[in-house]
Amino acid sequence: MMREAAVERTTKETSVSVRLGIDGTGRSQVRTGIGFFDHMLEAFARHGSFDLDAVCEGDLEVDGHHSVEDTGIVLGQAFARALGDKRGIVRFGSVALPMDEALVLAACDISGRGQLHWAVDVPWGMIGDFDSSLAKEFFIAFASNAGVTLHVRQLAGENAHHIVEAAFKAVARALRQAVAVDARHPEELPSTKGVL
Repeated sequence: MMREAAVERTTKETSVSVRLGIDGTGRSQVRTGIGFFDHMLEAFARHGSFDLDAVCEGDLEVDGHHSVEDTGIVLGQAFARALGDKRGIVRFGSVALPMDEALVLAACDISGRGQLHWAVDVPWGMIGDFDSSLAKEFFIAFASNAGVTLHVRQLAGENAHHIVEAAFKAVARALRQAVAVDARHPEELPSTKGVL
């Protein structure tokens, strides 16, 4: 059975639709109106080996905050739905990902307790049309709605583009490990509680 989900959310600020396939090939079609953010979501799909269609129509005349945060909310909801009862997953994943001078560690637990622990010092500024401070806002929204405990730590780096891109790729790679089916326990929940 393919693990996939489609979620739509409309507010006075944004209209977001996401279709996510966990067991994908890394194919993506993304349109948020924020070029660098599109690039990050495409990298997320590619490195997570997820199939992702995402469209956001937001109030970019204000700024990108609502679009980035709301896309994180909807992507997180789609991720949680696609995983279903989480039976058979590895559950944990971690990656230290280098990108030029930047090195970012991401570690995740698909625990059902969504939270972000962010120790990343992204220099403030615009990366194209993307406010660098919104990277954290995206991951807060994603983690809390996906039910994933997510740690992201910067071990090195100076360039905002490199740091943010390393974070997106590291998170995707860690999630790719965590959602994999455990060949030794494909029908079991990886929890002593019996629920995630």
